[in-house]
Amino acid sequence: MSRDERPPRRPALRADLPDFPGDPDPADRIALAHATAAAVLKAGHGDDQNPDTTERLVHLADEVGLDELAELWRESGPGTLPGTLWSLYLLRSWLQRNGAEASRLFTAGERTAEVSTAVAGLRQPPGPDEVAELGNAILTRAFDSDFAIALERAAAFCRVVAVGRAHVADDTPPDESDRQIRLARGNLRMADELEQAAGLWRKGELH
Repeated sequence: MSRDERPPRRPALRADLPDFPGDPDPADRIALAHATAAAVLKAGHGDDQNPDTTERLVHLADEVGLDELAELWRESGPGTLPGTLWSLYLLRSWLQRNGAEASRLFTAGERTAEVSTAVAGLRQPPGPDEVAELGNAILTRAFDSDFAIALERAAAFCRVVAVGRAHVADDTPPDESDRQIRLARGNLRMADELEQAAGLWRKGELH
């Protein structure tokens, strides 16, 4: 295979980062999570910022793999930069894969949660294409503009979906109703965590 025929390289998350041979201990895993998250955000906010870089970062989970990002960042938890980035990429992935469900839940909740609906800024009417577009728009803003506002938009969307799940739960059999209530609690928890992260970011304390 010639150089020109080689497939495009995936983004190098580990470039210029410490090399941990074998299975790193918990402290090393935490260090790697924070270093890679900082490297990704720096790439988006760097002096050489350009639309192509932002586009690659928005689609990072598509290129690297959502499971790989989960392995890097998921265990870092809320109130951390890697945990926050993981939440944004997880949300985008759900919106891309389950656009019909996401739009149905958002529609069910948008009239009750009017303030959160406005903050989320989802293009109307909120169909599958519109929610997929929102996932991209949130990550785009996270990398080329105001990170805290991107987090608040994501949090607002989660709140509307949570309200929508509560409405859906009222009209479904008990097993499905319990499932929707459980998922709604998860949506609210993510919303709280993203709003907390936005506040930390504004104070320079999200690392």
